[in-house]
Amino acid sequence: MPLWYQVSQSLRASILGRPQDASLRLPTEEQLATHYGVSVLTMRQALKELETEGLISRHRRRGTFIEPRARRATPVRLLGSVDAIVAQQSGDATTVLGHGTVPVPGDLAEFFPDCGEVVSFRRLRRDGESGEPTNWAENAVRPEVAARIDLTDLERWPMTKVLHDIVGVKISRITDTVEARLADPITADLLQVPLLSPILHYTGVTYDEKGRVVDVARIRYRGDRFSFSLTVEAR
Repeated sequence: MPLWYQVSQSLRASILGRPQDASLRLPTEEQLATHYGVSVLTMRQALKELETEGLISRHRRRGTFIEPRARRATPVRLLGSVDAIVAQQSGDATTVLGHGTVPVPGDLAEFFPDCGEVVSFRRLRRDGESGEPTNWAENAVRPEVAARIDLTDLERWPMTKVLHDIVGVKISRITDTVEARLADPITADLLQVPLLSPILHYTGVTYDEKGRVVDVARIRYRGDRFSFSLTVEAR
């Protein structure tokens, strides 16, 4: 990944996960560049990406500001780091719909060959400003890892952040798949869309340092709120 993109995604995660009473004014380009250990030119390119997304606005002689009314629904991307995945999932109000131990679903058996059961977490995300449902997620988590997850953390943070920063899982990689599907009855009801309307179905498989799958996330995004974006960098 280009360095400017890594920086933009890390800063984006911080912006979307900021407290409600946080200042809207960002540090200067020079201060941010020092914080991230990059050049001012790289920082400037990272800020340009966030400005294009509508997350920040830049004013000559006044500084750079977070847009308070910025629409937080953004493209689903297949390029990034753990910070990028956290940023992609941040910014919405989350409700835990339920959790519990279930037999490993047949379509996930290949990911959990040594487990007879997984712990399922179901969550609904709403736009932080309008309250409109944006996506809902099912996570199948390895039992010994799930035992260390606090539900209150899932109401505040994305699963990836909880696993990485709070539970302490050393994530080695995450594989992403996005495909077009039609809304089933459960999805249509939760996302308040017509039955069989288009949705984006995301599957993210998270591996630990031993190469074991610790989490399989399946997220259904409203088709009218998200688009699919893939960036390919020349080397």
